[in-house]
Amino acid sequence: MVTGQRGRPRSFDRDAALDKAMLAFWERGYEATSIADLTASLGIGAPSLYAAFGDKRKLFDEVVAVYGCRYGDFASVALAEEPTARAAVARILREAAEIYTDPAHPRGCMVISAAINTTSEEVAQALRERRNANLVMFESRIRADVATGALSADTDARALARYAGAVLQGMSQQSRDGASREELEAVAERALAAWPAA
Repeated sequence: MVTGQRGRPRSFDRDAALDKAMLAFWERGYEATSIADLTASLGIGAPSLYAAFGDKRKLFDEVVAVYGCRYGDFASVALAEEPTARAAVARILREAAEIYTDPAHPRGCMVISAAINTTSEEVAQALRERRNANLVMFESRIRADVATGALSADTDARALARYAGAVLQGMSQQSRDGASREELEAVAERALAAWPAA
């Protein structure tokens, strides 16, 4: 058979492979996802996986980047677009309730769940840094509201940011434990009721 291509064509689509690997890591976590699981999910042999991605850790790093672009950007977008920190957090929690329970993919947040029980300190640290970056964004937005008077001058921005992060992380775990979108939306509303007044 004659084709217009030279050389040996790739036996798989790299983007599709990253999507499948993402679902495997999201469902099982980093530690519990073996090379055998990945090769089965991707439909390729171990040599092809290593040739395309290096190793499990490098593949995971790529997967986290894809996840961030596709599913994890909603918090930074809300913080940039909404007029106040409270409005941004309200949007983030409501969108989290939808995303974390979407039947089109595993439940919860991969950046939260993939780190559970990992023995790789490098992986745990990389995911911890991503979660902490969200807290820094929350705190920065809250401090901006304090500066404009949208929040009281005595607001503890760091504690309030950590509170928002704790609710978000708790919603992720509850979704994995079977909580529905409606139940998580109720959690979001309850959390927002505790937000300090201007």
